[in-house]
Amino acid sequence: MPSKGQMSTGGSGLRFAVLGPLRAWRGDAQLDLGPVRQQALLAALLLRPGLTVSRRQLLDGVWGTEPPGTGAKVIPVYVHQLRRRLSPEGGGPSGSPIVTDRGGYRFDPHGVSTDVARLKEIVAEAHAARDSGDLAAAVRAWSAALDLFHGDPLAALPGPFAEAERLRLSEHRLTLVRDKVECRLRLGRHADVVGELFALSETHPHDESLAALLMRALYAADRRADALSVFAKVRRRLVEEQGAEPGGALRRVHEAVLRADDTFLTGAPPRARRSADQAPPAALPSRRVRNELPVDVGGFTGRDHELGVLLEPPDEQVVTVRAVDGMAGVGKTALVVRAARALRDRFPDGCLFVDLHGHRAGRETALPQHVLRRLLRAVGEVGEGDDGPAGDLDGLAAAWRAATAALRLIVVVDDASAAGQVRPLLPAGPGSLVLVTSRQRLTGLDADRRVSLAPLDIDEAVALLTHVVGGPGSGPERAAVRELARLCDRLPLALRIVGARMQSRPAWALQRMAARLADEEHRLGELAVEDRSVEAAFRVSYDRLAEAERRAFRVMGLSPTVEFDRLALAAMLGVPASDAERVLEDLVEASLVQQSVTGRYRLHDLVAVYARRVAAAYPAEAAEARAGVFRLYVATARLASDWGPSAFPTGPRADTAPFADGEEASAWLDAVGGELVDVVAHAVAAGHVDDAGRLVEGLCDYLTRQGRYHECRVAAETVLPLVAQATDRRLASQLRTCVGIAYGLQGRYEEARRRLSAALEISRRTGDVMEQARALGSLGIFANAAGEPAEAATLLSASADLAQGVEDDWLSMMYLANVGAVHHQVGRHERAQECYEASVGFAERIGRPRILSKTLFRMGTLQLDRGRYAEAADALSRAAALAEQVGDVPLFAAVLGRLATAEECLGEPAAAAEFRSRALAAVGRRPGTGLRAEIRNRLGWHQAATEDLVQARDRFERAVTRSRRTGSGESA
Repeated sequence: MPSKGQMSTGGSGLRFAVLGPLRAWRGDAQLDLGPVRQQALLAALLLRPGLTVSRRQLLDGVWGTEPPGTGAKVIPVYVHQLRRRLSPEGGGPSGSPIVTDRGGYRFDPHGVSTDVARLKEIVAEAHAARDSGDLAAAVRAWSAALDLFHGDPLAALPGPFAEAERLRLSEHRLTLVRDKVECRLRLGRHADVVGELFALSETHPHDESLAALLMRALYAADRRADALSVFAKVRRRLVEEQGAEPGGALRRVHEAVLRADDTFLTGAPPRARRSADQAPPAALPSRRVRNELPVDVGGFTGRDHELGVLLEPPDEQVVTVRAVDGMAGVGKTALVVRAARALRDRFPDGCLFVDLHGHRAGRETALPQHVLRRLLRAVGEVGEGDDGPAGDLDGLAAAWRAATAALRLIVVVDDASAAGQVRPLLPAGPGSLVLVTSRQRLTGLDADRRVSLAPLDIDEAVALLTHVVGGPGSGPERAAVRELARLCDRLPLALRIVGARMQSRPAWALQRMAARLADEEHRLGELAVEDRSVEAAFRVSYDRLAEAERRAFRVMGLSPTVEFDRLALAAMLGVPASDAERVLEDLVEASLVQQSVTGRYRLHDLVAVYARRVAAAYPAEAAEARAGVFRLYVATARLASDWGPSAFPTGPRADTAPFADGEEASAWLDAVGGELVDVVAHAVAAGHVDDAGRLVEGLCDYLTRQGRYHECRVAAETVLPLVAQATDRRLASQLRTCVGIAYGLQGRYEEARRRLSAALEISRRTGDVMEQARALGSLGIFANAAGEPAEAATLLSASADLAQGVEDDWLSMMYLANVGAVHHQVGRHERAQECYEASVGFAERIGRPRILSKTLFRMGTLQLDRGRYAEAADALSRAAALAEQVGDVPLFAAVLGRLATAEECLGEPAAAAEFRSRALAAVGRRPGTGLRAEIRNRLGWHQAATEDLVQARDRFERAVTRSRRTGSGESA
């Protein structure tokens, strides 16, 4: 077995080391990982195991502000090389742990060992040993953990990501050294660590924690003067170089050295250092122990994890601070009071409670001077009738620290508005515990644990409300309680208000109360009883915001999606995305906005209701915000569409979207997910019919290529009844075309024909040539898919005539590809090849990888039928790489299936089996059973029996001749 500080070297699995130069092994063989940029990309995936990392994140993390000339196109090349290097010999790229996900890549940690994972295990063992009192075992474990480091982590790797991880892991290494030294001090090995600490302090001259450990070691070794000299040297360096005094922890060690406080500095009781002939100190006068904790609330529910964090044993050597933050009414005070009551027996000198009124309506924020005088009275330093010592805040804080230096207290500081309010109130007695609550995240407060409190989960909320209103009730009553809990947003304050109202009006049925709360306009008004009000609690938080944050908060309530990001807020505010991000982070700190995942934000339901209520008083601002966010969605959908910019002649241009290309735009829409239809509905409800229609038009290609046909139809049919109100007259035809395309791609050709024919008729009446061409082309594509090549040829030729007039590259390319498919079906392979080559030329010029992949797929299939297997494999390989790059699963699976056939025909059965396996794996990632039909229909390919083309011969030949001439000219 490997030693504790080593990774296993046996077997044939992959092993990685990053705690030094990046290295990798398969079994005992070290792998060549290629150039340093490639290694940096591997590190960016390896150190985010199981997480999908986008190409943009990889580009930024490896190259920073100086990307390569090829941009993100270099990423798939590096990934391909890494897969080959990491795969077993002869195993193919599929044996690599690097997995392609939509929008990026993911490192699969299954079966892979890393030194950082081993480090985490050993550190956990060290903490467990220390907490159980086995300090010698903890020292051995920390030594083993430090043995895993072989120089600077990720040594010599370039890029911002590697640099950030290098700093993080180096700081973690220093923390391990501190923990190890701390345990050795507690074991009495003071002389052993003095030299090590001197060396580390020279390497890290501004690290106050190392200086504090060195002072304690010197004091324990009877070198008190040297310990004081260390403090003087560090203080002088901090003042001269940084203009700052030492922090509280180092000052406490300095004071303890001056007082010769053995208990604080070494953990030994004072009598252990007193000679036998010395008399014990005189007994201190007895003091009344105070318990000021508020009454515990009844029906306290849930919060097991959060309570466990607060109940962790505090460090006996220092004052422990734990902070709880969260939105108004979420139950912060109830939680800390419950924790303090559970812990009070461990604190013999009392439990004190102070309310700072940081967010209390009608109350001034408590001044620290007043609070300190009250705390001094509580510990008996002044009489009840005395105002306490006079003087400034610093003098009062010093008196408080002196009074509590020998005490072990719990102090609950409730409703703080800033860290500066809390710091003067911290007691000085080692082993004391301070529990702080605030609506703000008090990042300026040195806390060893932080709890950000969210609303209860639905079952806990139901349990709390059931406790208040009494009894489980009947089935309908239980359902009504659950609905009430949902409408209260699972917020304890709202739940208790509703429960109190139900208690005071027993005649009210639960269903009636639920109906009253369902009316969003009056919901906040219902959530008030006597001096408790959800709206009033939110108003205090809102009123304390700066004006820029208030405006941002108001428009967030108007977001058409539950979750949003900085780009959506920037569009609503009309400001740069960086400004929007700063405001979002400020509102997260104020507990008014929740960050669900990195970069994605949301308002809790009741907070959103309040935001919309406040926004109603600013109609011009609301109108501007809605217009801005709808413009963003329209431009992004257009950029993500493969139809190309010429398909959208009116409204916002695709290049106004804040993305580099269609892939980035698609990834942003992916994050919105199923709420895209809601955005359309919001636009309709707000009277933005043009924006709603243009959004559907832009989303048509994006949704249908993902198989989201129902969403596409629902979105279009939401707008169609009101399309007469739109100023953009194209939309009446185009929305019907979108519905027709969605039906056709599902193989529902008759429904598609009806919608597309209606679109064609409308566009003919309005004289819109482009819409006529699109409708005719779509009718031709689905006629071919339905096994009617003669009809398809006629329709496609008519579409080509119109497309020629409007000079639409996308329509011309699609026409050529589908005419080529008709030729292919009837055995005219030379003509089909000419059409496909011209179509590829258009696709390469347009620069849309998905369209190019589809066209190369058609060309590769043709070469298979012609027996040209090497040419088929070449075209299909290009098509597969492009389909994988854009994350089109059905297309990727279809191409791999044909590529397997090509390899088989070339006498490569192993490669063929590999491609079939990958195709099946890709299909397995898509739910549902209709993928085969989806692949066939989306690619416009149908193995139907040959029809007689005599009816369409003349127009067909003219169209092919013209397109061949035009295509060759464009490709040149």
